[in-house]
Amino acid sequence: MLSIDTSTYCLSAALTEDRERIAEITTNIKKNHSLRLQPAVRTLMEETGWKMKDLEAVGVTAGPGSYTGVRIGVTSAKSYAWALDIPLYAVSSLELLSYSGRGFHGLVCPFLDARRGRVFTGLYAYDDGHMQQVEEDRNTSMEDWLERLQREEKPILFVSPDADVFRSTICGALPEAFFTERGDYHPGVSMIRYAVERQEPVDTHAFVPNYTRLAEAEAKWREQYGN
Repeated sequence: MLSIDTSTYCLSAALTEDRERIAEITTNIKKNHSLRLQPAVRTLMEETGWKMKDLEAVGVTAGPGSYTGVRIGVTSAKSYAWALDIPLYAVSSLELLSYSGRGFHGLVCPFLDARRGRVFTGLYAYDDGHMQQVEEDRNTSMEDWLERLQREEKPILFVSPDADVFRSTICGALPEAFFTERGDYHPGVSMIRYAVERQEPVDTHAFVPNYTRLAEAEAKWREQYGN
């Protein structure tokens, strides 16, 4: 399987065979994913001696996250799956992020900054070698989300590249909150191999990203002109 994640500043691509990670490349720099994804895949192939025809499946993060980043990853993954006639698997970018908390005895809350006090977030728990979704992914205000989480009785681990943006707000509402160490929030895209074990492949042509909200330009257009 070739796995791809371009939903945040991190670009990650990996080759896996069954549950074994064969090779993985992850970078965390502010540089357009469209310039780096194909070279990263090519490097993986060259280093491992694999050929594109060796691939049996493609996995990709479907969002939410960066609109442009998600589109680049999904479009590339769909193109690979279509050209090679192999299955395409889609995983929530938040579910992948939550795998940084695998083994945590409690709830794992991945989130991404959606600007203006809002976040893309969900709630997961690690069980039987997989992340189980406890609350569906959503776009919500952090204030409302923390009010919801205050009703939970289990410890909560927050996982995010944007943790520092909301740390004081989170700790104010949940003084006993846990956080992953800075830089340890990305589990590596090879973890997609675990996430897809209980999934069916998506329809390659019909599949679209899950943004959880409209892009700002589209929202303004609809407000002005209607649907």
